[in-house]
Amino acid sequence: MNIRPLLLMAILCAGTAQAAELTVMSGGAVEPGIKAAAAAFERQTGHKVTITFQTTPQMLKRVAAGDTFDVVIAPPNAIKQFTESGRVEAGGVDIGRVGSGVAIRPGAPRPAIATVDDIKKAVLEADSIVFNTATTGLYFENLLKTWGLFEKVQGKSARYTTGAEVMKHVLQGKGREVGFGPITEILLEKERGLILAGPFPPEIQNYTPYIAVPMSAGTQKALAQEFVKFLGGPVGKPLFVAAGIE
Repeated sequence: MNIRPLLLMAILCAGTAQAAELTVMSGGAVEPGIKAAAAAFERQTGHKVTITFQTTPQMLKRVAAGDTFDVVIAPPNAIKQFTESGRVEAGGVDIGRVGSGVAIRPGAPRPAIATVDDIKKAVLEADSIVFNTATTGLYFENLLKTWGLFEKVQGKSARYTTGAEVMKHVLQGKGREVGFGPITEILLEKERGLILAGPFPPEIQNYTPYIAVPMSAGTQKALAQEFVKFLGGPVGKPLFVAAGIE
């Protein structure tokens, strides 16, 4: 009896049995970085990483409802709430921060956005403005209220749950329309023609940091710790930087 095929099959089955699936819930603003880092981790370890992208309000709601993942990647305010409720473990890693920018579709008039007054003018002169209802959108809404412009432009504003929906709207828009959102979300649509008109001026730039941390009820605790460490390490960290996550 030739045992070599049986031995080979046994080796392959053993390798498959050792592979695990790691579940991750992440904010959408870091999508290009986390996808690249997860792919690198899969190649290095042989384990599978499944990522669910959500806004911060959605993540808070899901965790409060008892949904569990092995790792969560969210802004500090959300991580603080998860920590206080015992939903995450110690050992979180700062993977970078994402700034806000201005998006226009191909062929649309390019607004000046170098100063705060430029942004105000762009908002007032736009046929419509588009932004999300998540972290960056709430910040922009507060800016508009601080400037006394919110009520003036509310009627021509389009709001979406996610940054991805904002960018899709802008790409399919018309007239003098301007979108606001995470720079990373804008750059994700660059190949489809979406234009990053530029970042917010330094005086009003809003950076949202993101932290990766294992969840307490996760089923892959050791692997979750390994993955989080990988994200902040010499292989993972540069992938976030290359994706525009500082």
